[in-house]
Amino acid sequence: MMDESFLDRMVSQLRSTCKYYTGYPKDLGRSRIIPFTSERQFVQLLHEGRPVVVAFTIKCTYTQHLDKVLEEAAAKFYPHIKFVRVECPKYPGFCLTRQRNEYPFVEVFYNPEQAASPGKSVDPNITKYSVKVLPFNYDQSVYGFREYFKRHGFKYSETN
Repeated sequence: MMDESFLDRMVSQLRSTCKYYTGYPKDLGRSRIIPFTSERQFVQLLHEGRPVVVAFTIKCTYTQHLDKVLEEAAAKFYPHIKFVRVECPKYPGFCLTRQRNEYPFVEVFYNPEQAASPGKSVDPNITKYSVKVLPFNYDQSVYGFREYFKRHGFKYSETN
């Protein structure tokens, strides 16, 4: 049997000694991305009072890249900022309300306040919320999220 090639030994040495070797998969632990299941669940998440980064996705190669970025960012900013993935083919109604036609895209929801409802509400079980939504137009990387959060004054501390 042949010995390991020089390249295999070199890569193995890099993985064992270099803290920042970028080709080695990171162990992020369990996923911190919250899968979208319903608008009710989403409103409950907003009611916690933390910013929520929402990725509206479809199946495509760019979504695979975005998923990796979201996993790393969700692990980095947990629990101060929540990350949600909406699979638009499963929940078209929620995605269509965003009035965008280019997928995938990311928006940040924050600062929910219970809206004052003037007059009588049709249904006493309905609670209205006022939520600010900002498009995410920075580099889609952990660094891009960090800079975006700084720019918009979101409070967070990084883990890992």
